[in-house]
Amino acid sequence: MRYAFSTLGVPGMGVEEVVGLAVRSGYEGVELRAAEDEPVHAGLGRRERERVAAEFGRAGVEVLAVCGYARIAAEGDDAPVLREIRELLRLAADLGAPFVRVFPGGGRDRAGSDAAAARRLGAAAETAAGIGVRILLETHDSHPAGADVARVLRRVDHPHTGAIWDVLHPWLGGEEPAAAHTALAPFLGYVQVKDVASRDDLAPLPLGAGALPLAECLSGLTPGTWLSWEYEKRWHPGAPELPALLEPGRRHLESLLAATP
Repeated sequence: MRYAFSTLGVPGMGVEEVVGLAVRSGYEGVELRAAEDEPVHAGLGRRERERVAAEFGRAGVEVLAVCGYARIAAEGDDAPVLREIRELLRLAADLGAPFVRVFPGGGRDRAGSDAAAARRLGAAAETAAGIGVRILLETHDSHPAGADVARVLRRVDHPHTGAIWDVLHPWLGGEEPAAAHTALAPFLGYVQVKDVASRDDLAPLPLGAGALPLAECLSGLTPGTWLSWEYEKRWHPGAPELPALLEPGRRHLESLLAATP
């Protein structure tokens, strides 16, 4: 497997520090949270983008994904959603990232949310194909289960769309890991791992210290799949600092994979 972590876990850390942390901790890639309060976002100019790409390139660390906040199933006009996705796609292409993350963000009308998501993904996928980036829909909010995301992606049926399996949200909704994996396997870009104490306490914990069935989630994954640790420190400032946890976390994942039949 290949290992990455999300900058969501190291709020306030600059690009150079993130790259150095990845190298020291034995991680091959980084998910870059793209937001205005981050060092990397869609408003970066050409020279800044080149500098970021060069920093990662010199260290041999990959930008796994640009993690944006476009909500493809949200109510309203398509135009602003598509504009946001295309900005993220251009940023990813400039940084050499193969993936852009989007959220569902739909409402209670499942049929309407599915239709909006599929329509927008299908439109944006043509731009993605032209620049060699793939749009990944995360198991999240209105589409928390693998079955929910797969339902949309089957409808889109485009090679430049796919899925991120955030292992937390299907588990919160009661979907078994094997079922989530079966649903998402044809579309899977990468897997986001994490751990929490319980369904009622979502503060991030070191991998293996909580209740998430990580061994079951890793079982059956294709060798070479990216595993990215999304440690939600930004939303839980009282959680332990991530840097000291990264290397033990990677070793824990390795031990689980070694024990998998």
